[in-house]
Amino acid sequence: MAITPLDIANMALAVLDEAPIDSLDQDVKAARLLNLHFDLTCEAELTKYAWVFSILRSMVVGSDTGGNACGLSFVYELPADCLRPLPLTHNGEPDGVPISWRQEAGLIYCDQPGPLTIRYVANLTDPNDWDALFTEVLVAALAIKVAHPLTHKSGMIDIARSAYDRALDAALNANAIQRGGRFYSASWSSQRGDFRL
Repeated sequence: MAITPLDIANMALAVLDEAPIDSLDQDVKAARLLNLHFDLTCEAELTKYAWVFSILRSMVVGSDTGGNACGLSFVYELPADCLRPLPLTHNGEPDGVPISWRQEAGLIYCDQPGPLTIRYVANLTDPNDWDALFTEVLVAALAIKVAHPLTHKSGMIDIARSAYDRALDAALNANAIQRGGRFYSASWSSQRGDFRL
């Protein structure tokens, strides 16, 4: 089922027990507030966590800077859709050997010559590319942002925060957010405690 920003905005209004809107461009307070906060809130929620659906990888070619005091001699430009890079490793895999690096603006400095495979959290703006659990988190985050200016009821902020906490817990429990950067590769039998050969 296709979902639109308007659908998400109306779900946020439903959290606050407010009437739906017909368009984000509609000249009513709810639409103006949601239109104001939608893109930035979405980007912030994508950036906060390593959502599995938004992790992309890219092979980047760097250039030698001639060295510096930190020993990070190579510079790489981040992809245009990168919100934040994930920890860099020699082989680009989450369980690979970590390498030294730092980020400055849209550049990565590291001690490895290219090409370099980087994994990063991408700014995916189409709601149909999102995990349903991320959508629930975004809905609640939008509700938090507009709760007070729209309803003038502090209790609505608490309701929206509670919805956010529940949505985030559900995402974490479903492994929709990558934690720690490493994959667990043991077999299913050992994961459940069966160590028989």
